[in-house]
Amino acid sequence: MSDRWLAVLGRPDEPTDAVEEYCQYLSEALSTHGIHLESFRVRWNQLGWSRALGELREKAAEYEANWYLIQYTALAWSKRGFPLRILGFLRTLKKSGRHCAVVFHDPAPYSGTRMADKIRASVQLYVMRRVVKQASLSVFTIPIEKVWWLLKGRSNAVYIPVGANLPNPETAWDLEHKRKGRTPTVAVYSITGGASGQIEVKQIAAAIRYVCQQMGPVRLTVFGRNPDVPEERLREELSGSQAEVLVHGLLKAEEIVEMLSASDVLLFVRGFLSSRRGSAIAGIACGLPVVAREGWETGPPITDAGVVLVPPTSPDELGPALLRVLQDGGLRASLRERSRHAQSQYFSWDAIASKYVAASRNTE
Repeated sequence: MSDRWLAVLGRPDEPTDAVEEYCQYLSEALSTHGIHLESFRVRWNQLGWSRALGELREKAAEYEANWYLIQYTALAWSKRGFPLRILGFLRTLKKSGRHCAVVFHDPAPYSGTRMADKIRASVQLYVMRRVVKQASLSVFTIPIEKVWWLLKGRSNAVYIPVGANLPNPETAWDLEHKRKGRTPTVAVYSITGGASGQIEVKQIAAAIRYVCQQMGPVRLTVFGRNPDVPEERLREELSGSQAEVLVHGLLKAEEIVEMLSASDVLLFVRGFLSSRRGSAIAGIACGLPVVAREGWETGPPITDAGVVLVPPTSPDELGPALLRVLQDGGLRASLRERSRHAQSQYFSWDAIASKYVAASRNTE
């Protein structure tokens, strides 16, 4: 009989929930190891905390999982990012006598300069440290040495990067012929909403305008979350350049693979490059070079992939980095090979599932 694991999710993200998709892909990969992973959403935002906790107790009694994988983001367990309630859910599951792992998709407290932001960050830090202390296993999606708040000597902490929420991204490796003879194409997968998105639009436009000035026409393909808001601004910023701008919005996973297979490079601007950023991993999974900014979360193994990094305070260097990749075919080929190797070794769902299995066995 196969092992039974239960992924416990909080409030879903909108319009798409990357954590839910993460659990679906992980479930498929774990099945090859004889593990059945089912997802269960704690509907506290619909039922209230008491009824949601009752549902969880019933599910725990019915399912009898060997492991519970609690998926942590601060906003999944609180409308305003004060996730104190997750401690009660963790205690409830531990009473079943089964192992509990917490997967930290948010590996650090939120930033902000207001007093409310500082209080929220303090609460999040308190919760995360308590969770690590109480859980059988703590799974971090960035390297352990980058988790600055984690107390040293925690033997129950393990690093497992996220994978691309894409079906068979390796099929893009065999579609390089689609790029031959085409206008050089830069892909941007997802732009942040709000004020951050406006900054990202300026960085994208500056980089593309620089490339156009140096080498002529370039195609910019933007898709994923929040592209509708900055589309008009992006076209305005690139007006008069030789850039062809294509904005697609949300796409099916298969269409994303198709879009990336027809691109020469992925430009990542949603903060700094990190192994918890699925949109960056998507480019690596599809065998693309990735141009991005380096930050405090950046480290191996994502730096082993085909990435070209610029200093965190120098977004103006994204353009020259893109130009080098697009103009140098040898460099591009080398970066593609590195991305393929990193996908096989670290970011494929099979590699991720194997790490979960090893971590669970070491804990037991």
